[in-house]
Amino acid sequence: MKASVIVFPGSNCDRDVQVALGASIGHAPSMIWHGDSNLPDTDLIVLPGGFSYGDYLRSGAMAAQSPIMRDVVSAARRGTPVLAICNGFQVATEAGLLPGALMRNASLRFVCRDVSLRVENPASSFTSAFSKGDVVRMPIAHHDGNYFLDDVGLDRLEDADQVAFRYCGPGGELGATHNPNGSARHIAGVFNNGRTVLGMMPHPERLADTALGGIDGKIMFDGLISSIH
Repeated sequence: MKASVIVFPGSNCDRDVQVALGASIGHAPSMIWHGDSNLPDTDLIVLPGGFSYGDYLRSGAMAAQSPIMRDVVSAARRGTPVLAICNGFQVATEAGLLPGALMRNASLRFVCRDVSLRVENPASSFTSAFSKGDVVRMPIAHHDGNYFLDDVGLDRLEDADQVAFRYCGPGGELGATHNPNGSARHIAGVFNNGRTVLGMMPHPERLADTALGGIDGKIMFDGLISSIH
C-alpha cells in the first residue's frame, strides 16, 4: 500500500496526515513537493490542510495551479483515490475535482473546535468503516469552510448520494446551531461522481489517537486502507 501526501507552501497538516495515515498503513506515506511534476506510483493521494500560498488570491486557487496538480488530476480521473482535507478540499474544488466552492464562514470568523458529523453515505472507500447515520466527532479549523453550490447542483449531489458528511448535533439532528460555517444544507464533505475523491473540511488526522482525545479519525483511516487493499 503506497500513499502520497502533497506538500504546498503553507501546508501545516501534512505531517499530521503522514503520522496518522502511517499508523494505519504500517509505514509512512511519501511526501510530495508541490513543485514536482510527477507522482510516484501510488494507491492514495492526500491533499492536506493548511494555508497554501497564505490563502492569497482565494483559498486553494494558487495551489490548484501547482505543477504536481496536473498529475494529481490525471491520477484522480484514472480512479486513484484522493482525500482532500480542509485546505485540500478548497484546492480540489479549484482544480475541478469536486463540485462547489468554499466561501468565507458565515460568521466571518475563524472557527476552531470539535464538531459532530453525521455519516450520510458509507458506500465509499473513505467512509467504509461507518454506517449510514453514524455520528462521529472531528475537529475543524478554518476561515473559509462555507460550502456553496447552487440549488440545482445541490439537488444533483443529493440525488447521486454524493454528500459524505453533514454537520449535526450529538444525536445526529440537523440545524443552524450545529452548522459552524453556514455551509449549504449543512454539508461537511462531498464525493465526486465516482466516490473516488472525498473533500471534507473537518480534520480526521487530528483525532486519530487516544492521546489526541479520540479515534474517530483513525477508524476512518483504517477503513480507508482496508478498503483500498
